[in-house]
Amino acid sequence: MAPSEGALLEARDLHARYGEIEAIRGVDLTVARGSIVALLGANGAGKTSTLRALTGTIKTTGTVVFAGRTLQRRTPEDAARIGIGHVPEGRGTLSSLSVWENLMLGAYCVSKRASVRARCDRVIGYFPWLAERKHQPAGTLSGGEQQMLAIARALMLEPQLLLLDEPSLGLGPKIVRDIFALLRTINQQDGVSILVAEQNATVALAVADHAYVLETGRVAVSGPSSELAGNDRVRRSYLGY
Repeated sequence: MAPSEGALLEARDLHARYGEIEAIRGVDLTVARGSIVALLGANGAGKTSTLRALTGTIKTTGTVVFAGRTLQRRTPEDAARIGIGHVPEGRGTLSSLSVWENLMLGAYCVSKRASVRARCDRVIGYFPWLAERKHQPAGTLSGGEQQMLAIARALMLEPQLLLLDEPSLGLGPKIVRDIFALLRTINQQDGVSILVAEQNATVALAVADHAYVLETGRVAVSGPSSELAGNDRVRRSYLGY
């Protein structure tokens, strides 16, 4: 598949399954370079499975093109090495390790110490409290702090594309607004493209440039976020508000 002009990621006809259960069925999506894209839908619509399919976490068929290169073989490690950072649902922080140890896990494929230090400095610019609480066990952080640590860990890869799975899950409204505002800042200042799977359509559409709404494993509707947010039929039928 020839890449579209301006696209960082393109997925075509993605199918993924868990055993006999087909989780996504023919999903097509594009993330333009430098954009934020929201992947919306109810619980069970296929959002998490789509992100997992992109990184090869589950058995998948279809075509994925990233940075102009067709990804023939996809594993989570391959995805990380080519510049795709993935923040999973539930944050994935290791509670028994310190804040700093969790952060350093994000740099596991970086061999040069100078590069690791430079990345730390950049990430701490977004999350200054990481340095102040570096020795604190990650499991003692609040839910919002753990979510920020998970994002910071993914940024240690210096990703071109950041995948986030339900970053608002279990968090209060103010923390959610703060996290999404931070994602927009990271996108604008570092040029990181973002694909965020989210049930909270209101906050996701407020920061995203484009959105896809999934229903039973298929794309039901897509378009510019401003258009979807203002479409009464789409809001009532697919977004629940």
